[in-house]
Amino acid sequence: MTFRIFGAGVAGLCAATALAARGARVEVIDPGPASRAASWLAGGMLAPWCEAESAPPEVLALGRGAVDWWADHVPGVVRHGTLVVAPPRDRAELARFASRTTGHEIRHGAALAALEPDLADRFDQALFYPGEGHLDPRAALQALRDGLARRGVVFHTAAPTPRAEAVIDCRGFAARDRLPLRAVRGEMLLLRCTEVSLSRPVRLLHPRTPIYIVPRGQGVYMVGATMVESDDPGPVTARAVMELLAAAYTLHPAFAEAQLLETGAGLRPAYADNLPRLTGADGHWQLNGCYRHGFLLAPALAEQLATRFAKDPAHAH
Repeated sequence: MTFRIFGAGVAGLCAATALAARGARVEVIDPGPASRAASWLAGGMLAPWCEAESAPPEVLALGRGAVDWWADHVPGVVRHGTLVVAPPRDRAELARFASRTTGHEIRHGAALAALEPDLADRFDQALFYPGEGHLDPRAALQALRDGLARRGVVFHTAAPTPRAEAVIDCRGFAARDRLPLRAVRGEMLLLRCTEVSLSRPVRLLHPRTPIYIVPRGQGVYMVGATMVESDDPGPVTARAVMELLAAAYTLHPAFAEAQLLETGAGLRPAYADNLPRLTGADGHWQLNGCYRHGFLLAPALAEQLATRFAKDPAHAH
């Protein structure tokens, strides 16, 4: 049986990896960089406990195994946990976040300094989520592609003939012609700031502009991300840049001298309930709707897909 996967973003590559690992014949249709824009601009945080603060419980349930899955398939997964902080004036935000999540420890004083020395003088208390991790999305996507190529998976820019026996649509927001998806626009920055050293993602809570900062190594940080109900694929707005930079400055003043390496905006695909779905029948399936949780949830959905077909190949038809 041949599976033809449309889309080479995180959902498509995870699906291809899970199927190929079970011995399936797989081909991937990837029209070009635009097809993976949202994945290419992702934060790469594998943070199910933090995401549970505002996400449905299914996100935590599906995302618990994401760190292990990625570590089994790509190099460079960092298991240093996540740190959540808030300025003193927003201490209530930290208490609220703690009340809505599990899996955290309260760190302050020397215990906080041991985790992130550069933040110890800025914040007197933090929430530490030791079970979480992060990765570089672009490196991870390339590693999955390389692994698939070694397994003999072929990438095409357009669907070849003959038709495949099963089609898996993982095109993200591009699949809105078939699925009831809405776009949630996310804007991000890449900064280089050698004056700050962070070893794990840090979430800064703010009632208006909460942000996260993810270390990429060699003094490079990804700062994100806005959530705007919009299907505008245009460049990052001045407002987004100012708000993200102001929040980064609040985390540490040295970010005021950072080099702005890149800005980016992508459209995240989401259903009305912000939960992903694996749907379909008669040889046509859709894996979509990961919202802001692509790298966190795509592995679990991909494994569900592959397990379903491994147990009963008739489900592919």
